Amino acid sequence: MIAKQTLRDKKKEATASALSEAAFELALAKGLDGFVVDDIVQQAGYSRRTFANYFSCKEEAVAAVAVPYTSVEEYDELITSLPQESTPLDVLYSLMKMQFTGEFLLKLRQFVSLSKQYPTLEPYILGVFRGLQISAQEALEPFTRGRYKAGYTHLLAGAVYGAFVPILDGSLNVLLPGETEAEPTDAIPFDQYLNAMFEYLRNGF
Repeated sequence: MIAKQTLRDKKKEATASALSEAAFELALAKGLDGFVVDDIVQQAGYSRRTFANYFSCKEEAVAAVAVPYTSVEEYDELITSLPQESTPLDVLYSLMKMQFTGEFLLKLRQFVSLSKQYPTLEPYILGVFRGLQISAQEALEPFTRGRYKAGYTHLLAGAVYGAFVPILDGSLNVLLPGETEAEPTDAIPFDQYLNAMFEYLRNGF
């Protein structure tokens, strides 16, 4: 389970978020080669020493924006709202509906696009998806303890989050929440894709 946050934890999280957002905005505006760490700290309003306390390089800071933030309160509310007999897929579906907002998915898609242009970002993609899987496993734990074999949550979370790769790399034409089509296409609304994906997982392929 996620530990309760202290005020210090929340301040540290806010600092890391501000630095990451600044790095991400600079990467989108100037490209990864168009700025340095000093530009990040100047835009975010922190010192270079503070940056070093959170990130080892600008690539790591850019990648951090692609990890969804779920507060302890949101997480607890999600867990307590679900019946104890909820299936693992029910839990994951609710978690994704909470995490995968239009804003977050857009950032994730932009990050994947940046990584195609700048190979030094590619190693961080695995870390982003690993972070998503860990949060999923934490949410699943109360509902799978004693009911499923060890390794089940790893396999399930990997399958579910892996299904989002085609959306992010452009292999599938999926409209993110809040997006509109410039002209009629065969684009699939995100909610429709999400529901279809979970239907496959529940009923088999």
